[in-house]
Amino acid sequence: MNNIKINKLSANDNIPYDLLYLADPSIESVKECIDRGDCYIAYKDNELVGAYILIKTRPSTLELVNIAVSEEYQGYGIGKKLLYSAIDIAKKSNAKTLEVGTGNSSISQLAFYQRCGFRIVGIDRDFFKKHYKEKIVENGIECIDMIRLSIDL
Repeated sequence: MNNIKINKLSANDNIPYDLLYLADPSIESVKECIDRGDCYIAYKDNELVGAYILIKTRPSTLELVNIAVSEEYQGYGIGKKLLYSAIDIAKKSNAKTLEVGTGNSSISQLAFYQRCGFRIVGIDRDFFKKHYKEKIVENGIECIDMIRLSIDL
């Protein structure tokens, strides 16, 4: 999938809510992230295939949130392209650290981030119980804790 183009969402673009909900089922959470950060969208031949949001959380630190790839395009390396795009943008903005969080039940996402150089730096215990109304279950595991990872840039 070499013909993937990633651009910052412009004022003329529609916010890809359906895609962002793949990464976070909370409408309120996705809207808050959109308001606080910059959304980047990936296209393959004019078809929307991925998106992510970068939020400045602290001086010299950005957080990657709501990274998602359309279900029909998962497994083709688009997620890795999105992640490396976020790393590149973070470096160009002079950030020293890029953070990401995922659920304790998100086994493939935990492996993915670690394969790409991120390291586990902490756990937000009961994060999903406190911040989400609906119970989330993945891989037969209840999603309760947020696993925090980061990479030094």
